[in-house]
Amino acid sequence: MPFLLLLLVLSALAMAAQSGFKAAFRRYSQVPAGCGLTGAEAAARLLRHGGVADVRVELAAGRLSDHYDPRDKTLRLSREVFLGRSVAALGVAAHEAGHALQHARGYLPLKLRSLAVPSASLGSSLGFPLIFVGLFLHSFQLAGAGLVLFAAVVLFQLISLPVEFDASRRAKASLAEASLVRGPEEAAGVDKVLNAAAMTYLVAALTGVAQLLYFALAVFGGGRR
Repeated sequence: MPFLLLLLVLSALAMAAQSGFKAAFRRYSQVPAGCGLTGAEAAARLLRHGGVADVRVELAAGRLSDHYDPRDKTLRLSREVFLGRSVAALGVAAHEAGHALQHARGYLPLKLRSLAVPSASLGSSLGFPLIFVGLFLHSFQLAGAGLVLFAAVVLFQLISLPVEFDASRRAKASLAEASLVRGPEEAAGVDKVLNAAAMTYLVAALTGVAQLLYFALAVFGGGRR
């Protein structure tokens, strides 16, 4: 019961973290960036500033769907970031450019995360169903297989933490070095947006670890009966 309560608390924190990020992005979307660049233009300039010339910047479908794909060296920005000229757009675009810089510099955690993508994708679709079916049928083998697959998801989440934190660190540093952030108010806005985003990754990882432990206790505690 205490473990279940912990899961509920973490789930509530995860929702709060997501809401906090959306609120921070919404707030600083109303604050114009002094440099006057769109997110796409800022990302392109930061890439050039970092000596990266082989990464494309494209418009992505969906809201806050921003990401960097190392497979084809493409930085995809959602419409509100790609076209936005706000402090929020600047921060998110710089963060994604930070991932491209990680890739160019051979950042090890990013390499490990890329390797973990296939198993994490499989685990996210099959992990929970196999655990539940295995527990329902009292099949330790089936539930154990689901547990292994879900562990791959949690491992991906844990590897993502240093990747995301480092991308934000690079974003803040590169924005300052390229003189795209004008004054302490804009710098504080970028910090708040990126810190709020980082919190979503942290809480998601903690929730994943707690869920893994919970199901491990269920599988190993009752799966052999």
